[in-house]
Amino acid sequence: MTRTVTPLTGTFGAEVSGVDLGVGLAPGELAELLCEHRVLVFRDQRLTRAGQVALARSLGEPTPAHPVVPGDPDHPEILELDGAKGGRNARWHTDVTFVATPPACSVLVADELPAYGGDTLWADTRTAYERLAPGLRRCVDDLDAVHRIAPLAYWGEPFDTALSRDDAEALYRQAAEVPPVLHPVVRVHPVTARPSLFVNPGFTTHVAGWSRIESDGLLALLYAHMTQPELTLRHRWRPGDVLLWDNRATMHYAVDDYGSTPRRMRRVTVRGDAPVGLDGRRSHVVTDPLLVVR
Repeated sequence: MTRTVTPLTGTFGAEVSGVDLGVGLAPGELAELLCEHRVLVFRDQRLTRAGQVALARSLGEPTPAHPVVPGDPDHPEILELDGAKGGRNARWHTDVTFVATPPACSVLVADELPAYGGDTLWADTRTAYERLAPGLRRCVDDLDAVHRIAPLAYWGEPFDTALSRDDAEALYRQAAEVPPVLHPVVRVHPVTARPSLFVNPGFTTHVAGWSRIESDGLLALLYAHMTQPELTLRHRWRPGDVLLWDNRATMHYAVDDYGSTPRRMRRVTVRGDAPVGLDGRRSHVVTDPLLVVR
């Protein structure tokens, strides 16, 4: 088969055809494509669980499924995302930014798709940074923001789930055990050296050192800018699809428009490095209560 790479938008994303992910690509080829396009779509793959883990391993070291949610008993790297059991998360987010070393990339496979809806959106946070007005870029370049896990980071909003009181209590306790972290608002990609905005509505609580009014206003502006239609792509799932994305330069959103019909996905994340700002400062766990309290 001849490999073909077809762009999906004017700024990011590509569909790759003529490739069997079960056989694999040449060493480094997949990572290179991922860094260039940020989101890769592979159709008609039918990737097994073992094959999914092996694919993630070709990009680096797979992480445990989730810091507080157990993984598949046979493949602990796999996080099950079952819409009937809470795995909806209809909110813009970048995976697991509530730890000091968020995942570098993710591999997502669909096991069961709804008859309608259930698309996934991605936002290009690299181009979003580049398209900020120069004065606003200078403003955000030196800022840090606090990230921490919300108890509903896996389940989504309470009114969208089958969340029970016991579930809520368990999630609350587990989330309280994960310390907050400080990330640069603008991070430099460790491979491409290109800067990206690195804040997201799912896990960023506030800009460090700013008042609530200042922080909420700036973050709302950045989120509106990052999620402009011109900076997003929408994937309509088909059986056999495999999606990969660079977690260092994107956000994503699982559209919750499929009612009670089944939607089951599985995700594997690849271990990443501590984000680094434009001046070389690195992300770290925060213990100062004056910095993190909100």
